[in-house]
Amino acid sequence: MSFRPAASPHPWRHCAIVLLALSAFAGPMVAQNAPERIVAIGDLHGDLAATRAALRLAGAIDSTDRWIGGKLTVVQTGDQMDRGDDEAAILALLRRVSEEARRAGGAVHILNGNHELMNAYFDFRYVTDSGFRSFVSNMETASPTALSTVPDKVTPPQRGRALAFQPGGPVAKELATRSTMLVLGENAFVHGGILPAHAQRGIEPMNEEVRAWLRDDAPQPEWIKGDQSPVWTRLYSRSPDAAACDTARAALGILRAKRMVVGHTIQKGGIASYCDGAIWAIDVGMSAFSGGKIQVLEIRGDRVRALGPVDHPGPPRKKS
Repeated sequence: MSFRPAASPHPWRHCAIVLLALSAFAGPMVAQNAPERIVAIGDLHGDLAATRAALRLAGAIDSTDRWIGGKLTVVQTGDQMDRGDDEAAILALLRRVSEEARRAGGAVHILNGNHELMNAYFDFRYVTDSGFRSFVSNMETASPTALSTVPDKVTPPQRGRALAFQPGGPVAKELATRSTMLVLGENAFVHGGILPAHAQRGIEPMNEEVRAWLRDDAPQPEWIKGDQSPVWTRLYSRSPDAAACDTARAALGILRAKRMVVGHTIQKGGIASYCDGAIWAIDVGMSAFSGGKIQVLEIRGDRVRALGPVDHPGPPRKKS
C-alpha cells in the first residue's frame, strides 16, 4: 500500500476531527513503556564530533566515549548518514554505546531516516568523497553474485558503498535491526512525521516492511518515498498551521501518545515546539556541514525541555 499525495496541501484537513473522535474508541496501542528519562537527538549527518557532543550533553557518555547514562534511554531520530565524512565511525560508536547501555539497564534506539534509506536504494547525491572511500573494502570481499546485483548507474568509486548499503549488504542488515517509527509510553519518535494513515495501519507492521526490504527478504516498500512518507514529510516541522496540528493530534490519538518528536527539518532557532506541545522538532543542524550548535531534548514524564545549546566542538567543514 502506498500513500499518494492528495490535491490539498493538507490531505487530512477534512477528516482530522473525525479521526480524533474515532481514536477515542481505538484499541490499545502496543508500545514500550516510557523510561524515567529519555533524551532525543536529531540529525547527525556524518559528524562524529557532533555525535559525541550530543551524547555527552545528554549525560550518556563520558570523555572517553563510555556509557555513563545508567538507565537513560537515548533516541536518535535518523540521518546519521550523508553530508559528512565520519559515517563509519558514527555507526561504530553507536553500535558499541548501544551495547554498553543495554548492559547497564539503559537503551539506545537509533531510527532510520530518509538518508539511511536513500543509501539503500542507491541515491548517493549527498555522499562525500570520503564517504565512498570508507566502504571501498567491501569490493575486496564481495562475491561475484553480490557484485552482479549492483545496478549499472553505480560508478566504480561508489560500488563499495553500494555493496554495503544494498538490501542484504552488511550495513543494510544493521539498519534492518532498527525501527523507522517508535513509541515509548506517550512519546512517538520518527524522522519526518507519523500521519494518521501510518498510525491506523500500525507502525510496527510498517517497521517490519522496511526491515524485510533491508534484509533483502521483500521488495522496497513504496511508501518510503514521497512527501507523505514518515521519513520525508515536513508537515509538522515547517511552522505547522492549524490543519497540520489537527492532523498531528489525530495521529497521536490513534497512537495513544501526547507528543511526537521529529527531525528532518532544521530549526534555525534551536529545538522548537509546535501545536501546543504536540510536536517537538529537534533537527538543529548540529553537524559541521549545517553549522548549528549542539542541542538535545530531554523528556521526563510530562516535563519536556531542551538541553543546550552548546558550541560545536570542532572547526566548520567546507561544504561541497
